[in-house]
Amino acid sequence: MLDYAALSALAAVVREGSFERAAQVLHVTPSAVSQRIRALEERMGSALVVRAQPCRATEAGRRLCQHVDRVALMEQDLRGDLPTLAALTRDGRTRVPLPVAVNADSLASWFAPALAAYAADAPVLVQVAVDDQDHTAEWLRTGQVLAAVTSAARPPAGCNGQPLGAMRYRAAATPAFMARHFAAGVNAGALARAPSLVFDLKDELQARWVRRQCRRPIELPRHMLPSAQAFVVAALAGMGWGLHEEGLVAAHLRSGRLVELVPDTPLDVPLYWQHARAASGLLQQLTAAVLAGARQALRPTRPART
Repeated sequence: MLDYAALSALAAVVREGSFERAAQVLHVTPSAVSQRIRALEERMGSALVVRAQPCRATEAGRRLCQHVDRVALMEQDLRGDLPTLAALTRDGRTRVPLPVAVNADSLASWFAPALAAYAADAPVLVQVAVDDQDHTAEWLRTGQVLAAVTSAARPPAGCNGQPLGAMRYRAAATPAFMARHFAAGVNAGALARAPSLVFDLKDELQARWVRRQCRRPIELPRHMLPSAQAFVVAALAGMGWGLHEEGLVAAHLRSGRLVELVPDTPLDVPLYWQHARAASGLLQQLTAAVLAGARQALRPTRPART
């Protein structure tokens, strides 16, 4: 049988990033945390934590962290059903970690309100990891999170998934930027010279839109700005052009502060909600909140085009 005190220590070290901070959260000494994890590693026959700054889980460690997160959610469900068990906790409302992954544009628009409304009343401590929508499913597959907003249609093994709808993007820049870089039109040559905006090296939205317009890939000069809000600020300042979530720039497009590079050429990205197949009422409640938020904010999913 697994030692759940040791598993809790492992999850705390990975979540907090160090043995010292994990000890503070667990109200024990760093030495006690170290001894619990060392004993668990000896029992499992493999390393579970990479002792670095910050500490991170090995593949085996991630699987165990996912397991202990699922168990914590199910125990929280029991507290709601069994008053005697709830009375054994400090306040009857112990909060449990709930790690999720989401793309930055969803977090900056529709996802944050849905998550906040859920977490305001649920006995959880939400831990949000931000990554490109093409890569958030990997967080779920490796057990680093229990749920994710992703562009991957097929959920990983042991997970369920539901379509959320499509997020619409607009390729936009300021009128001055357009006059400077696209005076002769938005063509392959101009796009190869004009600075673009990308979230990070994983961000393929700009390249995808260009490939659709030009019928071939083009190497784009790019500024990297890992923030949805910074994208808008940079575009308004004339730093570059980029694919913006429609809702974040709708007012600027209406006012003329931003204009589309090519009118009426949106890029729709289908999104999906995937979550661990755990019998947890808390996870089901989060799923309901996310699906409701998506129905209000996202467009009906259409077949993807390349």
